[in-house]
Amino acid sequence: MIALDPRRRSPISSTIFVGNLSFDTTEEELHAVLAEIDPGVRVRLGKDRMTGRPRGFAFAEFSDATRAADAIRRFDAFELRGRRLRVNDADDKPPARAPRPFVPQAAAPAPFVTESFEEPNYRAFNRKGGSRRGLRAKKRSLR
Repeated sequence: MIALDPRRRSPISSTIFVGNLSFDTTEEELHAVLAEIDPGVRVRLGKDRMTGRPRGFAFAEFSDATRAADAIRRFDAFELRGRRLRVNDADDKPPARAPRPFVPQAAAPAPFVTESFEEPNYRAFNRKGGSRRGLRAKKRSLR
């Protein structure tokens, strides 16, 4: 029998997402909690690639989708180490954002030239550490 998610009316996968975990939670501790549903559950904690420290979420893979659905019903809002867990289907993620449309960039602004002050380029002047006040002072000194 395939489990159906009542919100989506489609089969759910056998993998669940467990969020809002304490950073001190271990794989063994989470496995002990989820083993009530399925003793053969596989748990993987999300870890930071650079430091290797937990990031506060995990994925649990059950032997079948019905056990995963049971775990979602049973452990969503379950309290572990003082935190209320967020448990849902691992495939239940928001749709990907649409890519931004390509907008060609305007040509780079002309570099700031001190000899010509007809149309000052304030942005280029500011990038070099100047200010409008400093630009006005330069103008006055060149008169």
